Amino acid sequence: MLTCDQYHMPTSLSDALALWQDAPEGTRLVAGATDILPWAREGRAGDVHLPAMIDLSRVPELDGYSVEDGRIRLGANVVYQQFLTDEKLRALLPCMPYCSIWFADDQIREQATLAGNIVNASPAADGTPPILALNGELEIARLEDGDIAHRTIAINDFIKGPGATDLKPGEIVTAVICDTLEGYGGSFQKVGQRRSLVISSVCAVACVKLNKDDGTVADIRLALGGISPVPLRLTKTEQMLTGKRLTREMIVEAARQPADLVASRTRREYRRVVVRGFVEAAIEDALADCGEAVPNTDTRETANV
Repeated sequence: MLTCDQYHMPTSLSDALALWQDAPEGTRLVAGATDILPWAREGRAGDVHLPAMIDLSRVPELDGYSVEDGRIRLGANVVYQQFLTDEKLRALLPCMPYCSIWFADDQIREQATLAGNIVNASPAADGTPPILALNGELEIARLEDGDIAHRTIAINDFIKGPGATDLKPGEIVTAVICDTLEGYGGSFQKVGQRRSLVISSVCAVACVKLNKDDGTVADIRLALGGISPVPLRLTKTEQMLTGKRLTREMIVEAARQPADLVASRTRREYRRVVVRGFVEAAIEDALADCGEAVPNTDTRETANV
């Protein structure tokens, strides 16, 4: 059971920051509250009593999104369901609909925020690898002498390890900022026997853009989650494939390399097998999503576990 002495619902960012700055130790920020409620139950944290909770869901400065110069600013209250229902978001962020359909279920997607999923800093977080592949940054706000000050930090610098981030006392994540990839094919792979309500053992994301004249790779983005304390961008594999016209053999070779990056504490050999299959599948599905004829998937070296 989760209980608290005070439950605040600020209606402006300045009020939220003031409450957070002066909050007693142990106070928690929530938006969708989809992480804290399962945590505060018997078998995980057990009964949890907090001095206060600050609910950010009514802060208008955290709502909506805006696009400028090839980058999109997603307010911290943007929920996963929007990546499925908003046609503009689906076009600009082609990997996110595939990520979102795997994320929990319809009810939770209507509550769970992308920013909250990232701030939770779980090695198994679904939302972190796509934003890493999209050159994502976190916009962070704090109060300085009564005024709101902002800073931005790259997502790979923000996440320090399981449950650990670069957030300082009194700071609130206000937005996720990343590249727009309209015209790319996107995909997301995740271990599980069903489409949703599965915590990732391994997840993989791919975004691919092809040159129209010769079908070679103009740009490719690849990232993995669940194989180490922090998500990983596969820059060497991206460099290997950029400028090439992809063949079945080339995709198989590309999928072998990331398996050596597995550094999780448990089930390493299993994860290495999964990584090979997932990188293959992610690239092939992203190619299919941008309309490219995909190599024969019946001869994949490893099964998509």
